[in-house]
Amino acid sequence: MKKIAVDAMGGDYAPQAIVEGVNQALADFSDIEVQLYGDEAKIKQYLTATERVSIIHTDEKIDSDDEPTRAIRKKKNASMVLAAKAVKEGEADAVLSAGNTGALLAAGFFIVGRIKNIDRPGLMSTLPTVDGKGFDMLDLGANAENTAQHLHQYAILGSFYAKNVRGIAQPRVGLLNNGTESSKGDPLRKETYELLAADESLNFIGNVEARDLMNGVADVVVGRWFTGNAVLKSIEGTAMGIMGLLKTAITGGGLRAKLGALLLKDSLRGLKKQLNYSDVGGAVLFGVKAPVIKTHGS
Repeated sequence: MKKIAVDAMGGDYAPQAIVEGVNQALADFSDIEVQLYGDEAKIKQYLTATERVSIIHTDEKIDSDDEPTRAIRKKKNASMVLAAKAVKEGEADAVLSAGNTGALLAAGFFIVGRIKNIDRPGLMSTLPTVDGKGFDMLDLGANAENTAQHLHQYAILGSFYAKNVRGIAQPRVGLLNNGTESSKGDPLRKETYELLAADESLNFIGNVEARDLMNGVADVVVGRWFTGNAVLKSIEGTAMGIMGLLKTAITGGGLRAKLGALLLKDSLRGLKKQLNYSDVGGAVLFGVKAPVIKTHGS
């Protein structure tokens, strides 16, 4: 039985959205227990599950505009901090929050603790591809500065995840760059390329371009935080844009368009599901001693 510590007060629609998600998770999965950290009275308004769930009350929470490191150190009884401490002390196996991203990363780094030989933990998520298999990308915004050594470590972490969680025997690792040639990119990208190419434990396929990511060019893609986060937001925006264009074409295309949509209903539903980034619960902070999961705050 896995125990998950949940920050019930993090995110734009907390605690309602968080608790409703917990209700659904407990109904769908019989092998988890959930510890909800936050305002007990507010949590109880939405909690329908009665088994395998407990509430740890606290009035304190970390707000979206709090300075991350300061908040972790000063708000010692905040719901996010207590959830992270539960993992550190072995009372829970993973921590999950939709709250302040920077604060959660700080909690992962300073409270849960990083793995030996990992300098900077990175955020990773599985993003959609046209074939439905997806690709893992990191860093998605955990670190303001990255070195070639950091990106090399991300490639190792991402490859390990793709092998052991997604079941890919030889994950193809690509370095996000502005061209596929080995000579492309700034000094950071060039140095990273050399490190990845020299690591025989990696199935490094070279540089990859952003336009090819959704075509499944690689199973694992590494890049510095800014470009990784930009790719994430671009894919989210593209998915929403495509669905919006289809809806406009159908509603404004007259009877023929509506009949065509009716005939293609199952296919369109499948396309929507394939492009729906919210189906992925969030991003995982890789490089710490236990799973730290950042879910969508909005």
